[in-house]
Amino acid sequence: MKRIGILTAGGDTPALNATLSGAVLRACERRIEVVGFIKGFSSLFNPRVPHVRLNPLFTPIPELDPTRGGSLIGSSRDYVDGRDTATISVIAERLRKLKIDGLVCIGGDGTLNGMQALSDYLPTVLAPKTIDNDLGLNYRHEPDEWTREPTADSPGYRYVKSPSRGQFDIEQMVNYATPGFATAVFVSSWAVQRTRSTAESHRRIAIIEVMGRHSGYLALGAAYGQPDIVLIPEVPLNVDRLVERVIETYELQKNAMIVCGEGIVDERGDELGSETASTDPAGNKILSGAADSLRQVLIQRLGDTYFTSKRRNESARAAIFTRKVGHTQRGGRPVLFDRFYGSLLGGKAIDLLIEGHVNGVSVLQWNRERGFYIDSVTANDFRDRYGLIHSRQVHPSFYDAENLRPSQTGIDYLVPIFKDALGPDDMEAVRQSLFRTSNLTQPFHSVNIDVNKRITYLE
Repeated sequence: MKRIGILTAGGDTPALNATLSGAVLRACERRIEVVGFIKGFSSLFNPRVPHVRLNPLFTPIPELDPTRGGSLIGSSRDYVDGRDTATISVIAERLRKLKIDGLVCIGGDGTLNGMQALSDYLPTVLAPKTIDNDLGLNYRHEPDEWTREPTADSPGYRYVKSPSRGQFDIEQMVNYATPGFATAVFVSSWAVQRTRSTAESHRRIAIIEVMGRHSGYLALGAAYGQPDIVLIPEVPLNVDRLVERVIETYELQKNAMIVCGEGIVDERGDELGSETASTDPAGNKILSGAADSLRQVLIQRLGDTYFTSKRRNESARAAIFTRKVGHTQRGGRPVLFDRFYGSLLGGKAIDLLIEGHVNGVSVLQWNRERGFYIDSVTANDFRDRYGLIHSRQVHPSFYDAENLRPSQTGIDYLVPIFKDALGPDDMEAVRQSLFRTSNLTQPFHSVNIDVNKRITYLE
């Protein structure tokens, strides 16, 4: 291969530039040119195909900094529809004119679907990223457990997962953790810790909402911030048990911290937060208000008298507050774990193309003997019998539904990721950069300004 294209798609994560950097460095070693497509699949729909040469003369451009959050070449939620053969043929012709011999896509399940549509025209591979940690499998045969059940609503069926037929072990997991997850957990856990002092000082109950549409890994990881209660989307909310635990905790320490994933569901399986259709071509939906809905439940169940009778607050509404960690989870400088393994996964994606893989995925594996190591699987390994890729969910053994917190197995899963997730330079970088005097005197300089000067087009 002489020229490889690369793009980042879907939501941004802190590890995208680290993955890009790893891919470009590996390509330089193999004397391969790398072309970065601007704004993900969106650039392929543009007849001029805006792109940037990421390693002219086989040297990475200086803007490609693995410690920088987000994506140097931009991202979008546009995806290639595998049923639109006419558009795919046009895109393939544009890539041919650019002399692209293979394509690396950095993204999650939506990106994998978009990549699949192009794999019939040129070799494509995926380097995984998502803060939700939901691109992967709990065990190799997991996709086989999904079936369709008929429903009266469109599209006429729903997907149902049957119980596992095998014994679970964390060594069986395919793609143990995705780049971006560790940094998002770091930010979320810190948010929990820093909110606790307000709850303690004012005798309040705080509900911290973290991302994770239908996978509760971020909420599970936020247990590092020592919340009293953790709620994940995979386990329907037991309101009676929640209220019981809140009262137990509040009576003891006069405050309580609850972490909830944005996609938590009630006993019927309906999301607590409102759900609205988005314009996301990947078919994702926008969830909002899980923490606010949970607050209303607690206000109603606890009532004003519970707080006023003990002179701890003037009302339930005053005593219970919510905070969303929001987009800070997916932005900013990546921690060491994400920088290191994101870079290795990017490099592995280049190797897969060189080795002739047509539709492969670089993955991060773990076992007790070797620790973490880089491997690969075929993209088809993630698909169920109908061709659909499901978000990986937190395995039932990871969560203690009685005590509303990670189980011992869940703890065993998290520890290998986070015992050395931060490097000595992570906090030093904050010290050196955040309070520089120049931050007050000079305007922010966006890397987009520099990248725009490098963009070229297909004529």
